[in-house]
Amino acid sequence: MSKSSPVAELPVLQDAAQCCPPITAGALPVADSERMAALFKALSDPVRLRLFSRIASHPGGEACVCDIQDVGVSQPTVSHHLKKLREAGLLTSQRRGTWVYYRVEPAALAGMSQLLTVPA
Repeated sequence: MSKSSPVAELPVLQDAAQCCPPITAGALPVADSERMAALFKALSDPVRLRLFSRIASHPGGEACVCDIQDVGVSQPTVSHHLKKLREAGLLTSQRRGTWVYYRVEPAALAGMSQLLTVPA
């Protein structure tokens, strides 16, 4: 005898990787252009770009703030920039004890990459 219960359909979330066709495919819809502009804007600061690069290239795919904070600015400024990257959806974070570990959000990076892909 098997018990069967109704299966609820969950909405499919649109992945940032599927956000936008390549930039050469046509004009971007307003919503997509605003979403992508927010990601690029977050990376437009040199300190944020260095922090993002350090996290993305760190062994294991994640980095403790203690390992990446030496980018030439004070610790509160590093925290501010990491917050901006997190708010834009480029990073995720997890607190472990007194340290916060950061990881690049793969879907955001894939979406940016897809947008900038130019067919050969």
